[in-house]
Amino acid sequence: MPKTISQRIAEELSVHANQVEAAIKLLDEGATVPFIARYRKEATGALDDTQMRQLDERLRYLREMEERRLTILGSITEQGKLTPELERDILGADTKNRLEDLYLPYKPKRRSKALIAREAGLEPLADSLLTDPTNDPDKLAQNYINPEAGIEDGKAALDGARQILMERFAENADLLSSLRSFLQDHALLASRLMDGKEQEGAKFRDYFEHNEPLASVPSHRALAMFRGRNEGLLALNLLMNPEEKPTDAHPCEAMIAAHWQIQDLQRPADQWLRETVRWTWRVKLLTHLQTDLLGQLRERAEQEAIEVFAHNLKDLLLAAPAGPRATIGLDPGLRTGVKVAVVDANGKVLDHGAIYPHEPRKRLQEAEATLLHMIRTHNVELIAIGNGTAGRETDAFVGEMLRRQPELNVRQVMVNESGASIYSASEFAAREFPDLDVTIRGAVSIARRLQDPLAELVKIDPKSIGVGQYQHDVSQLQLARQLDSVVEDCVNAVGVDVNTASVPLLARVSGLSQSIAGNIVALRDQQGSFRRRSDLMKVARFGEKTFEQAAG
Repeated sequence: MPKTISQRIAEELSVHANQVEAAIKLLDEGATVPFIARYRKEATGALDDTQMRQLDERLRYLREMEERRLTILGSITEQGKLTPELERDILGADTKNRLEDLYLPYKPKRRSKALIAREAGLEPLADSLLTDPTNDPDKLAQNYINPEAGIEDGKAALDGARQILMERFAENADLLSSLRSFLQDHALLASRLMDGKEQEGAKFRDYFEHNEPLASVPSHRALAMFRGRNEGLLALNLLMNPEEKPTDAHPCEAMIAAHWQIQDLQRPADQWLRETVRWTWRVKLLTHLQTDLLGQLRERAEQEAIEVFAHNLKDLLLAAPAGPRATIGLDPGLRTGVKVAVVDANGKVLDHGAIYPHEPRKRLQEAEATLLHMIRTHNVELIAIGNGTAGRETDAFVGEMLRRQPELNVRQVMVNESGASIYSASEFAAREFPDLDVTIRGAVSIARRLQDPLAELVKIDPKSIGVGQYQHDVSQLQLARQLDSVVEDCVNAVGVDVNTASVPLLARVSGLSQSIAGNIVALRDQQGSFRRRSDLMKVARFGEKTFEQAAG
């Protein structure tokens, strides 16, 4: 009896099936992952947010697979070809690959050479040669000459019989599974420079003549090679050894022959059958399996990379906040100067401007005087310096200035400024600071990131925060989904102050949407602070269900 989705997920997560069933029921009722992880521990047996995210992902995958399984069963049933054995195999398939392998012989396809050969009555010829290699191919083929069906001579009959066997060999699910596993375990991923691309492909020189086991290619190297291939600079292939030549016999040919009990015993049809096996591998299976396995490698590499990006984002979001202290934010630049913004303990902008301590202007004394005036006027305790262009030079300038002013109790901190420019040009930033120049908004964001990283970074698309080297090489849909999950988990783990939180921060709270978050802020601006949680019920579209999801 095939395992249920709940049983499979329970095994993968090493938990009980009833825990998974309870979690799935809550998800299907519309509960969010943070809500379930925090407020429904008694129902799920204390599944945490990490387990819940894994469960949610696997549930999506397995349900997609169930839909595909039903579609396949329906298609084969309509064709009148569903046997009890085939149905059992399809119901027992535990991966999408296995499902598609089983469906391959029944998948609607264009009129193939094999189909045309069968219509010409050549299947008995193919069967006779396969089951009884003592038959002489040339002699037997004479019985199948049929000019009306396009079979003019014995050679045409044998060519048609070969097409029938090639299709049969290439569409056997068990054989495909064995070949795929063998290549996954033993093949090398070979990367070669495309002809004439030496200069253009210089950045990929590490992969001009590169071989490594397919099973252990690290995600960053795999993504680098795929990028090189996508740019038309590298060719990727699977080899059994680095010196392999196209004419060499491939181990997979022996596996195909063994599966169909084809041997070379010097019988009349043995050589013809061996050639059919060779053609099957080179024409039908090599490209198909190579595409398949490279696709799997890409999926694995992307998933590993996305997990790294998610971990990096979590570290950024949950970085220790400096807290409510007056802060100067510096957005460094050379020719355009260093943009300066002063914010108070609550992040409100008090002052702003620009200084030019670097080449080409290098007005050091003026820059220092401006900063010192701001520090003393606003009792600044922290200086946040963006880590982009001219970041190190600005850090050195500020450090030297503070060394000459030991009486000032001010600390400088380098801050990751990724995405600050995107935030500063966003619609939300324009609403928040309608009278500030775009460049000054970036400096404000840098200052606030030091005060409260989570509250500031939620205003930016997670993909724009700069969490990894190959983030543009992975599935943008999967990346966005995983990074959004990280932001949601972090916000709900830390919690928010409903009387100070911005719309983007509130929108990440379990059960709240962008529009409900906007309604909360609008009512807060109109009537002042919320004194008790029940006051939230006055917010437009904030019903009992929303309250339960947000507040437990």
